[in-house]
Amino acid sequence: MTRSEVKRRLALTWWQYLALGLLPLPIMAWAFGGGDGLIPVLAMPLFIAGAATMFLSLARFAAYKRALIHTSKVLGGVEEPAAWIELARVRRLAMLYACIPAWVAALSVLVGLEAVPQVLLALSTVVILYLYRIPRQLG
Repeated sequence: MTRSEVKRRLALTWWQYLALGLLPLPIMAWAFGGGDGLIPVLAMPLFIAGAATMFLSLARFAAYKRALIHTSKVLGGVEEPAAWIELARVRRLAMLYACIPAWVAALSVLVGLEAVPQVLLALSTVVILYLYRIPRQLG
C-alpha cells in the first residue's frame, strides 16, 4: 500500500469517527427529545461531566503526537509501514476518547439538558477530532 493510499484511508477513518461521535445526538434528540427529561436535576451535572471528559483525551493526544513524530522520522525507511500501523492504532483510540463529550450530550437528552449545552459538547468533540487529522506535511 502506498503512502497516499494510507493517508486516504486515515482521512476516511477520521470522517467515520466524526459520524460515530456526532450521529447519536440527533438520533437521541429525535427519539427522546420531545418530552420532559427523566431526571432534570441531573442536567447540569451531566453537562459538567461531559465537559470534563475533554480532559480524558489529553494523554491520548500526547501519545498520538509521539506516534506522529515517530512516523515522520521514519518516512522512506524500512520502519515506515510499522510506524503507519502504530499511528493508526494510537489515533483510533484517541478518536474514541474524543467522541465521549458528544456521547454524553446524546445521553443528556434523556435528562432534559437544553440544546445549547448539547451543541457545545458536540462541538468540543469536533474540535478535538480536528486535532487528529493527518497533517499535510507528513509524506
